[in-house]
Amino acid sequence: MDSTDIRYCKFEMDEMDWNAIKVFVAVSETGSLVRAAERIGLSHATVFRHMSALEEQVGTRLFDRVKGRYVLTDAGAEMRDISGGIVSSFEEIDRRVAGRDETAQGTVRLTAPRSFSDTVLPRYLAEFATAHPNILVELLVSNQEVNMSDRSADVALRVAQSPPGHLWGRRVLGIDWAVYASSSYLTTHDPLEVMEDLPRHNLVAPAGMLARHPAFQSILTEKQPLTAVRCDDLTTIASFAAAGHGVALLPDDMRRPELMRCFTYSRAPQNCLWALTHPDLRGLRRISLIMAFLSNAFRQDPYWKR
Repeated sequence: MDSTDIRYCKFEMDEMDWNAIKVFVAVSETGSLVRAAERIGLSHATVFRHMSALEEQVGTRLFDRVKGRYVLTDAGAEMRDISGGIVSSFEEIDRRVAGRDETAQGTVRLTAPRSFSDTVLPRYLAEFATAHPNILVELLVSNQEVNMSDRSADVALRVAQSPPGHLWGRRVLGIDWAVYASSSYLTTHDPLEVMEDLPRHNLVAPAGMLARHPAFQSILTEKQPLTAVRCDDLTTIASFAAAGHGVALLPDDMRRPELMRCFTYSRAPQNCLWALTHPDLRGLRRISLIMAFLSNAFRQDPYWKR
């Protein structure tokens, strides 16, 4: 790229769509349209459209495709250096201004894992909408961490042993691991009440990287249950157990109504469910309302009782 290209990029910055710049920064940091879309809460098609429009506006390519990744060209690197600090400043202004809003109305962008989004959140959010009809909740379903600094999400429900240090929030409940089975399986097999019962049962076992998870190590080496089927995904393991293939070792957030909780597996490390937001938004009325509401909903729901 020659000096004319660089000057052209700088000259056009004041005429650009800031949403496109935000998308550009996300793609440059992740190297992927898909991951950038997940981070900022847009569809893959929208991210691609913004990038195409931006490259057309500056009149040069900003990325090369190298082994499936988006790698900055020289012009793209120049654009990143110019835009990065500006985007951060606008994000901080947006958060701080929003954080002074004390009204119980507006939109809350909530991100949560699929394990909650497919089970209890529809019920909880229906109750929240009845109590607070002037607050619209946008749910971003993602098992990946979403960038809270650029307000891609205002509130996050995350399962972790401890929350990220740059976020503010509250511990909602503990997430243990437990042995689950369908009622149809339990009625046709031997009792399943303690760890010593496991060798007489069929296990929907982990495969691939999942088999290396600490929760599965002793149950596979010491108890050696019979193997019904192997799978490398916890959601699918739960589905096989619900269909009666065998018993499943699952974290409690992966439970579903058709599975019976047999006993807690105490050798697995406990995680926690956290309700989190950016510190600049903690004073925002609609943020505090939904965080308190969801925390109480989880804690009071018999679904989560042992």
